[in-house]
Amino acid sequence: MGMIDRALRMLFGGGGNVIRDTVEVFRENAEGAAGRQAEMSKAALAQFAAEFRLQKCGRFDRFMDGLNRLPRPALAMGTLGLFVAAMVDPVWFDSRMAGLALVPEPLWWLLGAIVSFYFGARHQAKGQEFSRSIAGSLANAPDVARALDALNPQQETRNAPSAPPPPPGFDHGPRTTNATAAPGPTGNAALDDWRTIHG
Repeated sequence: MGMIDRALRMLFGGGGNVIRDTVEVFRENAEGAAGRQAEMSKAALAQFAAEFRLQKCGRFDRFMDGLNRLPRPALAMGTLGLFVAAMVDPVWFDSRMAGLALVPEPLWWLLGAIVSFYFGARHQAKGQEFSRSIAGSLANAPDVARALDALNPQQETRNAPSAPPPPPGFDHGPRTTNATAAPGPTGNAALDDWRTIHG
């Protein structure tokens, strides 16, 4: 019993775990990593809460937040409202569109710049996300090509058309010998097989 006790003490040390300590040299301790991640998330949330607590204190701040959130839904609902107005009262809609036709072109440019300011950040974020997804798909393209190449010969042999049997009573005509008649291969496997059998 003393020998086993000495071996276990040598393996696990005095109160510590030698195996665990050795493994942690090569692999991160999952429990410790989860604890560090929780602490980091807690600190980030506390920082965000402090920032919002300092900024959103007055009526003016709340009013400006509401005003900043207004353009996107107003543009979307206004566009849908124009379609409804065109169906409900075409004459009213036509007179308003005639008024819009009189707006000078530089004013349209200014409106485009303002709309781009409000929608540009979202468009940029979505564009970057789309680019990342395209890059990921392109990174997988060689694997997909190899898989298709591996499946392709099996599909060709499975889907190769076989020569249909001739109908009963079909006359093949005068038979010729291979030495006199056989034309060269055509590149069509079914046709070459048929010529070999019937030719």
